[in-house]
Order: sequence, then C-alpha cells, then structure tokens
Amino acid sequence: MGKKMRAAVKEVNLNPKGDSTPINLPDCYTKIAELAFYKAEKRGFEPGHEFDDWIEAELEFREMKIKNTH
Repeated sequence: MGKKMRAAVKEVNLNPKGDSTPINLPDCYTKIAELAFYKAEKRGFEPGHEFDDWIEAELEFREMKIKNTH
C-alpha cells in the first residue's frame, strides 16, 4: 500500500463542500460514540436502541461538521 493510500485510510473529509481539513477517523468515531452515549443516557440506557443512537449521532456529527465549516 502506497503512502497516499495509507493517508487516505487514516483520514476522511466529511465536508461535502470540499473543506481541506481532514478528520482523523478515530477522532471522528470517538466523538460519534460520545454523542451516542449521551443519547442513551438521556433515556436511562434502555437497551435495544444502540443502533439508532449511533445513526442519530453520526447525523448530528455531520451536521456539526458542516456548520463549523461555514
């Protein structure tokens, strides 16, 4: 695997408008996990909603990222 490919695997740019600031995937997943945790905490950690929490957290993270680039 070449240098460029390794760099691409480690980073992802979530800004659809072409912002040149990449996000490190582990940092991205950490923030999404934190957002999902707070969603679970709000409903008292009732089981069975983990997937929904993660999807909602991903959407929220993407919205935050887009808002921060404007």
